[in-house]
Amino acid sequence: MGARILIIEDEEKLARFVELELKFEGYEISKAFDGRSGLKLAETGGFDLILLDIMLPGLSGMEILRRLRRASSPIPVIMLTARDSVIDKVSGLDGGADDYITKPFAIEELLARIRACLRKKSQSSEKLLSVSGLCLDPDRRSVSVGGREVELTKREFDLLHYLMKNKGVVVSREALLEKVWGYDFEGETNAVDVYIRFLRGKIDEAFGMKLIHTVRGVGYVIRDGE
Repeated sequence: MGARILIIEDEEKLARFVELELKFEGYEISKAFDGRSGLKLAETGGFDLILLDIMLPGLSGMEILRRLRRASSPIPVIMLTARDSVIDKVSGLDGGADDYITKPFAIEELLARIRACLRKKSQSSEKLLSVSGLCLDPDRRSVSVGGREVELTKREFDLLHYLMKNKGVVVSREALLEKVWGYDFEGETNAVDVYIRFLRGKIDEAFGMKLIHTVRGVGYVIRDGE
C-alpha cells in the first residue's frame, strides 16, 4: 500500500489531474477544495504528506500550515502556488513547509519532490522519541503530549531528550550534568533536581501523568506512565 497524500487545492481540475497521476504511481489520495475542510482532514492524521495550495477559500494555506505546526504536526507539506516571488517562498519555508513548487509545474518534478519529502520523513521518523503519549522531535526541537505542544526552555528540552534517549535506564545526576550541562559545569548537582521539577510541572503534573521517576540515591529515569 502506497503512502497517503492529502491534496488541498481549490482548482478542482488541477486537483483531479494530480490525483490521477499520483494514484497511477501507487499513492492513496484524499482531496479537499477549501481551507476549512482541508484543515479538518489534515487534523485527523493518517496522512504521510500534504500538497497544500496557498490561495484557498475559507482559510489560507499559510494559516493551515501555521495551525498544523503549532500543534507540532510533523507531516511533510509541499506548498502549491501560482505565486513565484521570493517573499512567498520564504514565508512558506519559514512557516514550516518542507518544499515549495510553483504552478504550472511538470508532474515529473512534483513526483520527484514528493519522493524526496517522503524519504526525509522516513529517515527522520526513526529519530522521533515517544513515551506514553509524550513525543519529542529532535529535528524540530518540539515536544507534545497527545498532540498538544509543550513549551520548554533549551535546557529543559536537552534534559528531557537525554532521559528519553535512555528510556528505562536510571541516569545519575552526575551523568546528566556531564551530558546535558557539559564537562565544564561548575555548579551544584541540585541543578538537575531543579530542572527535573520544571519538567514534572510542565509534563507529569500538567497532563496527569507519571513518567519521570526518582531513584533515591541514584538519579532519574523516564518510563511508561503508571
